[in-house]
Amino acid sequence: MRPEWTDLERPGSAAQVWKRSQATFCSQVLGPHFEHLARLWTRWHADVSTLGGRRTRVVSGVLPDPANRTSHEIDVVAFSRMDDGREKILAIGEAESGDVIGRAHLDRLERTRALLMARDERATPETRLLLFSVAGFMPHLEEMARAREDVQLVDLERLYGGS
Repeated sequence: MRPEWTDLERPGSAAQVWKRSQATFCSQVLGPHFEHLARLWTRWHADVSTLGGRRTRVVSGVLPDPANRTSHEIDVVAFSRMDDGREKILAIGEAESGDVIGRAHLDRLERTRALLMARDERATPETRLLLFSVAGFMPHLEEMARAREDVQLVDLERLYGGS
């Protein structure tokens, strides 16, 4: 807000300042906060049936992809501990505060899971895919998720009301 402070002190300029600042606010404040809420929900409120097991910790991370010279940010990574003490990745997730989530988001998460499985023995084909959205989901994605156990859609109602 510091760069906008002088304009905010001028009477009647708040709407103009907000118009200039809204995109930055959404990407640098709302987005990271919603990702944090998704991790909190996964850690403390998600049901065992949602995650495919009992979680022991939840973090975020970055997965390098040297073949494509890029990396993949993973907003939610839920781990469990198996009977022999080894860790297992129960779920990975993406949280979107502004976009309606569609098939492209699921495709990206599926590619991330495949890359993770190739690089980390803790990830398996059973690793769940969690999609969190403030704005909702495309109808075809909702239909697809109902038919797949490995895909979980979490909207605001589910985030604040149940697991």
